[in-house]
Amino acid sequence: MLEKYFALKENKSDIKTEVLAGITTFLAAMYIIVVNPAILSKTGMPFNGVLTATILVSAFSTIMMGIYAKNPILVAPGMGINAFFTFFVVMNMGLKWETALGSVFWSGIVFLILSIFNVRTYIVKAIPKQIRYAVSAGIGLFIALIGLVNARFIISDAATLLRLNKMDPSVITFIVGLLITSLLVIKRVKGALIIGIIFTTILSIPIGRLYGDASSFNFGIPTLVTWKGIFASPDFSLIFKLDLIGSLKLAVWPITFAFLFTDMFDSLSTFVGVAEASDLIDPNGEPRNVKESLIVDAASTTISGLLGSSSGTAYIESATGIEEGGRTGLTAVVSGLLFLPFMLISPLLSVVPGIATAPALVLVGVFMMKPILKINWSKFDDSVPSFLSLILIPFTYSITQGIIWGFLSWTIIKLVMGKRNEVSFMLLVIDVFAILALFVQ
Repeated sequence: MLEKYFALKENKSDIKTEVLAGITTFLAAMYIIVVNPAILSKTGMPFNGVLTATILVSAFSTIMMGIYAKNPILVAPGMGINAFFTFFVVMNMGLKWETALGSVFWSGIVFLILSIFNVRTYIVKAIPKQIRYAVSAGIGLFIALIGLVNARFIISDAATLLRLNKMDPSVITFIVGLLITSLLVIKRVKGALIIGIIFTTILSIPIGRLYGDASSFNFGIPTLVTWKGIFASPDFSLIFKLDLIGSLKLAVWPITFAFLFTDMFDSLSTFVGVAEASDLIDPNGEPRNVKESLIVDAASTTISGLLGSSSGTAYIESATGIEEGGRTGLTAVVSGLLFLPFMLISPLLSVVPGIATAPALVLVGVFMMKPILKINWSKFDDSVPSFLSLILIPFTYSITQGIIWGFLSWTIIKLVMGKRNEVSFMLLVIDVFAILALFVQ
């Protein structure tokens, strides 16, 4: 029944492969269960309440992505937009978190309407192919950068912004983990990324116990692999705590627009980038089941406001499961189901440190660079906008910024060069919203 529903044979996959892929995706993205509450709790929201909301949003959204859209994409509260919610909307603008949750909800409703009436699908089709290839490669660089930062292989520097860290036990552990995981991938060992994550976790156990000290980047805790118990009770206190009426006030509309735009472009660029890198393309050359995928993404944002979290969005870490062989919605269903036990056993997340998933993220960066070969580098009116998208995604630490500047530069260059036929009306509409978005961050 599973094989028929998810068309496993047609996608040249099987249940074992999809399950391994789902586990891999979950392991790469499970950090959101703790990180999202850590950020949103700074608004005064209860940590455990946000943790419960994060798990519910992630599980429901990802399972629906698998069952309804049949794509191997994980959906969860988005990084970046949670920081915008916390530090700009609540802490800087002084908006109550209840009102901010209401704003998230209404942005999801608008998002859902746009998706149902296929407006977002038209937006996807308006994205030039060259920009799509660049976004995919840019996301690959972004994922690799996240992995290198998580491993403390690259650290910040006042003089050079970034620099290589010294060869301490953590960095050496990451290098060994990356080497072993790379060899497993090269040899096409089934479950290579999962094996790599487990192996690197085991390698991390002595850090802070037998040698080294992780305190400087591990919240003051010297050991990387920590045991904080097994069980923790779920906290449902944030469910339906949003302020629906207050969030409809005219003064809040720009915030709702900012949530809408950021979420929409994060999702669109993730779908496009992952689809191009993994050939999840329909016969028309568009991302597979894009309308259904965007409806799920919009529904995720809507329920995020209801349950007590910032907007849900598609996760670039989904590429880890796709690299592991995941091709269908069964991968997403497995990933979504894996969130649910952590309603009760969230302390177990501390067992797998960020350094253990870092090698997988770096290797996914390699995987996602393939579309860069399709960029027409000799045609500068194509390659300049593509290059801006490619480099600005990792350099600004924002997928949205990369795609915005790719759109704007493409439009300006093509119009100046007299190539009006390469700029669709929908792209011009997108450009207007992109310019507005630059001023509401």
